[in-house]
Amino acid sequence: MTLADHAAPAPRPGRRADAERNRAAIIKAAGEVFAECGGGVDVREIARRSGVGMGTLYRHFPTKDALLVTVLERQFDAWLTDAYQWAVATEDPWRALTGFFEQLLDTQAGNRAVVESFATTGGPSDACVQRCYAIIDELRTRCVDAGVLRSGVTTEDLFLLSGSVSQAVLTTADSHPGKWRRLLRISLDGLSSRNTEPLPEPGVGTDARV
Repeated sequence: MTLADHAAPAPRPGRRADAERNRAAIIKAAGEVFAECGGGVDVREIARRSGVGMGTLYRHFPTKDALLVTVLERQFDAWLTDAYQWAVATEDPWRALTGFFEQLLDTQAGNRAVVESFATTGGPSDACVQRCYAIIDELRTRCVDAGVLRSGVTTEDLFLLSGSVSQAVLTTADSHPGKWRRLLRISLDGLSSRNTEPLPEPGVGTDARV
C-alpha cells in the first residue's frame, strides 16, 4: 500500500469554488467596511455584508489584522496599477508625474483604514513601497528627459514627498479634509524646471525604500 492510498480525498471542485467565492466576498466587503469605518470596525459587520457566517470568515482569516493586511495590500497594489497606467497613457511627462501623485493620494484620502495604517504601521508593505519607488523613478526620468523637472531633484526626493503629503492626509483627514491638495500643489510647483536656484545637498541617511 502506498502513501497515496492513505491520503485524504481531494476536495470536490464545487467545494473549492465555494471557498474561493466566500474568500472573495469577504475581501470585497472588508475593503468597503474598512474604508468607511477604519480598522476598528467589528468583524461581524464584515461577515454580514459578505453574506458568510463568522466561522467561515475566521477559517479564511483567523484574525482581523490578517484580513486588514490582505485588504490593504490588494488595495495599494490596485491603486498603484491604476495610477501608473494613467501616467503611462499621458503624453505630457510633467502631467504624468503630478497626476500620479494626485490620483494616488486622492484614493488614499478616501479610505479611512489606509489613513490609519500610515499612523500605525507607516503605510504599505515593503513590496508596495519598492514598486512605488520604481514607478516614481520612471516618471522622474521622463521629466528629466523632457527638461521639465528642476535640476538636482532625485527619485528619493519625490518618494519622500509622497510620504510627507501622505502624512498631511493623515493629520488633516478629520479637521481639514482635502487641504493636502494645497500642500501637494505648492510642493509640485517647486519641482518645476522654472525654478533654477540650486537645491541644498541631500543629507546622509537611510534609504527611503528600506
